Amino acid sequence: MPGYDLHTHSTYSDGVTTIEENVAAAAALGLEGIGITDHDTTAPFEVARDAAEAAGIEAVPGTEFSAEEEGISVHVLGYWVDPRNAPLATELDRLRNERTDRARRIVERFGELGIAITFARVRALAGDAPIGRPHIAAAVVESGAAADLREVFDRYLADGGPAYVEKHAVTPERAVELLVGAGGVAVLAHPGLYGDRSGAKGLPISVVERMVASGLVGIEAHHPDHTDEQRRHYEAVASRLGLLVTAGSDHHGRGAEDRLGRATTSRAQVEALRQRRIV
Repeated sequence: MPGYDLHTHSTYSDGVTTIEENVAAAAALGLEGIGITDHDTTAPFEVARDAAEAAGIEAVPGTEFSAEEEGISVHVLGYWVDPRNAPLATELDRLRNERTDRARRIVERFGELGIAITFARVRALAGDAPIGRPHIAAAVVESGAAADLREVFDRYLADGGPAYVEKHAVTPERAVELLVGAGGVAVLAHPGLYGDRSGAKGLPISVVERMVASGLVGIEAHHPDHTDEQRRHYEAVASRLGLLVTAGSDHHGRGAEDRLGRATTSRAQVEALRQRRIV
């Protein structure tokens, strides 16, 4: 299986597998490389580089940056960013620190809904990783209030849901500016999975256009949770806006279907991305 899986998560954020396990899985699949894209952190870069070098594949260092557009979470993948870049590092630190306060408020919201979970249990489930909504969802499943994580998100934690708590975040275009300013390239993650306030799926194209004006160079049209219609739609958007098309599994290691390598980007596209860097 040639190519690169450009979207993976590990225990450095909300994945359940380690960086070393992800790299080993990518090598076993015959992939040429793996994107390191944990949420709002650059901490695993050195570990990933060493593991990939030992495995004989390439680690593409990156982060999945959390932004927001009128209450809608928007994620931007930034590859080859400099972790020492002060503006980016400052914003990533702030995002991670705010996760804890937001998690406390979400736990309180579940209590108001009659679902008894504790922040202490959520913290234990997160381990050393920054606390995220999947850890809260896991606590809800553990309590017996839902059958699985998807049900928790669909019923409670999706944008605008009864347990959703808004977070302070930069705009999508500011996220792009920070990633590009840190020497990286910015790619819009899974655009078909966002919802607007009317309940419609998909990020408005006007937002994508604003992001392009700020330096966006790619769009993750090929995501396992996109429909065939969405893939074709975002390929057409990419063609119209001059964006590169990428693919990634969005691997978190949660269940048989959530496996690394489900969607891959060709070496040619990875090299085209690399050439778009402004350093």
